[in-house]
Amino acid sequence: MADATCDMGLIGLAVMGRNLVLNMNDHGFKVAVFNRTVSKVDDFLAHEAKGTQVVGAHSLEELAKLLKRPRRVMLMVKAGETVDQMIEQVRPYLEPGDIVIDGGNSLFTDSNRRTKDLAAKGILFIGTGVSGGEEGARRGPSIMPGGNPAAWPHVKAILQAIAAKVEDGTPCCDWVGEDGAGHYVKMVHNGIEYGDMQLICEAYDLLRRGLGLTADELHEVFAEWNKGELDSYLVEISRDIFAKKDEDGQPLVDKILDAAGQKGTGKWTVISSLDLGQPVTLIGESVFARCLSALKEERVTASKILSGPAKAAAGERAAFIEDVRRALYCSKIVSYAQGYMLLKAAAREHGWNLNLGGIALMWRGGCIIRSRFLGKIKEAFDKNAGLENLLLDSFFSGALNQYQASWRKTLVHAVEMGIPTPAFATALAFFDGIRTERLPANLLQAQRDYFGAHTYERVDQPRGQFSHTNWTGHGGRVSSTTYNA
Repeated sequence: MADATCDMGLIGLAVMGRNLVLNMNDHGFKVAVFNRTVSKVDDFLAHEAKGTQVVGAHSLEELAKLLKRPRRVMLMVKAGETVDQMIEQVRPYLEPGDIVIDGGNSLFTDSNRRTKDLAAKGILFIGTGVSGGEEGARRGPSIMPGGNPAAWPHVKAILQAIAAKVEDGTPCCDWVGEDGAGHYVKMVHNGIEYGDMQLICEAYDLLRRGLGLTADELHEVFAEWNKGELDSYLVEISRDIFAKKDEDGQPLVDKILDAAGQKGTGKWTVISSLDLGQPVTLIGESVFARCLSALKEERVTASKILSGPAKAAAGERAAFIEDVRRALYCSKIVSYAQGYMLLKAAAREHGWNLNLGGIALMWRGGCIIRSRFLGKIKEAFDKNAGLENLLLDSFFSGALNQYQASWRKTLVHAVEMGIPTPAFATALAFFDGIRTERLPANLLQAQRDYFGAHTYERVDQPRGQFSHTNWTGHGGRVSSTTYNA
């Protein structure tokens, strides 16, 4: 019988799984590995894991026998049905108190269900977001665990050891909350990532088409931006992308087809925001921008039929670049504020006690949206744990108030030049909406009452008291029920 000497079992040896195993090994943990295509186990041991403590298993039964109790089994397999199938296959070899960890990009409702289903069988479940891609998994990712709290003490040392660390050594990993809270936070992280990427692409488009900057010039601009307020992983890699040359010496970025792909987490974020009635407009526009980019053939046809404005000037070069930088920063603030509104709403809906400042800290290192900016979010919630909206914090409101002229100027130029900036524009619209004491929804409520007797509230009556008007003189006395979405 195999000796039960391994601290962790990991199933799924694709890129993320392999790198997490090597990361655990680096930190002194002994890992047993299994893969459905068993030949991958031997391949991994013969190459990347050669000379390490990693142990290969050729069956799930063998894997379970290699693990210390309580057994910790981490799944790094495709989200969805595959996770359920793998849990069912490994469960016969587990006993009460053992722990299953799903480290894939699972939908949070699946993690809600798995936590409850496995708890009924005595198995402790953790659904954890892991962000940072291939490099993060190897050197230190951001890890967002949720699920059954009883499991956390048994995995805390391992997960915090392999996570990225911020300047003072604090790990970018802490307990998020019960059930699907960890995967929910990872979903919102990915939604914000969609927003950040779209905003950077719009800034790039404005500088490329508006100013005619070359890839080398863009490299210099982004290198400069990365030294200041926009210092972040995504600005840093964009800087590097602009410098990369193809085999013929031309910029590689110019040769890449402009049709974006997506895995679904951005879409899930937007669906959740609609379910919770939260105006997460920037992530929504970012998902739609990817969908529009995918209509490449349609756009090529339309470009020959639909005309844009006559060529307009972007203005003085240095000033325009600075305006775009400020617009990018302001829009980014709005995107994160919306993401945090969604987290707060989800916490209320699901009864999760989310540490919002702690989540910003978890995102400070290792993950795709890591940036200097997140430190300011942490400070905002440290100052005021009950902060209702990030835009109301003095640091962020100060930046928006100071930079908004540049933000508006950038959008005016974009409209004049016919360059689409859906994320920049929706961010400004949200800013203007949230700071408007009286929106035109009074007319909307009148319309709803006119055609559907949906009722309305009055400014001279207490909130929650609804009225109905017989607008035409021949309507009925009965009004419809109302609800707030």
